[in-house]
Amino acid sequence: MSATQQNRVLADIRKQYSKLAPTLQLAAKYIIDHPADFGIDPIRTSAEKIGVSTYSLVRLSKELGFPGFEEFRDPFRRALRSSSKPEISFGWLDELSALGATGTTLANSAENSLSILKHSLRQMTPEVAEKFIETLTNARTVYVTATSTSYALAYYFQHIARLVLPNVQFIPRDMSNPIVDMNFANDKDVLLAITVAPYSQITVNACKYAREKGMKLLIITDSNLPLAELDPEAVLTAEMESPYVFACYLGVMAIMESLLHLLVIAGGDQAAKNIISYRNLKAKVDGTSPF
Repeated sequence: MSATQQNRVLADIRKQYSKLAPTLQLAAKYIIDHPADFGIDPIRTSAEKIGVSTYSLVRLSKELGFPGFEEFRDPFRRALRSSSKPEISFGWLDELSALGATGTTLANSAENSLSILKHSLRQMTPEVAEKFIETLTNARTVYVTATSTSYALAYYFQHIARLVLPNVQFIPRDMSNPIVDMNFANDKDVLLAITVAPYSQITVNACKYAREKGMKLLIITDSNLPLAELDPEAVLTAEMESPYVFACYLGVMAIMESLLHLLVIAGGDQAAKNIISYRNLKAKVDGTSPF
């Protein structure tokens, strides 16, 4: 989505404007007149500026055919991002590389990072992404596992995903073998494994064990081929090329962030409530503001 889709939404608002209730017309007029502000502001801020309730904005979203407010606002947010893209250009990289040896290194690193993000996300087709989300949301229990560097990324994914899917578990729980934690799993459960070359035998064995138990298997990796014999439900592959000795995990992180975004959308209003509740509780416990 970009400015093109934003314009389509605005055209649809104009087309349906006369059919809307007076309160919704007020909100619609504001959005037409202030699309950038609408794309930036939280729902409460927009409601206050317009002089309507947040419920009116949710109603308008549904009147226009969107599942909820966030989906309605999304084209406006993306249009803002699209308009800022020229700031990140090869010209910027050229200027950076002209600032001595460190600048050259930073430019090379930045160019590599952008390339990794592009190639990793291009391979994340809607069909595969939807298969991931469908499998995760329909599972009785989702087990997430990884080793080595991927371990921290798997923990991060579980930490956020559990706000939407409380049945997500990170394994191994006690630094032992993940197979132990799947002892009571069955065909209603899912294993999400994250592994890249050199592929951890512990993770591969966990995948094989999951298959023996009849569990569904999802994999995030750097290649479809080495793990094809495991016959997973779906695989997402990340680019891992790096200008330094260790592999670059930006692609894996980008894939996980996209999955988390889709999970939150799939979770609907309840997911949003869970996230707000968590932020408020954390702020209360930590003694900081939730905003």
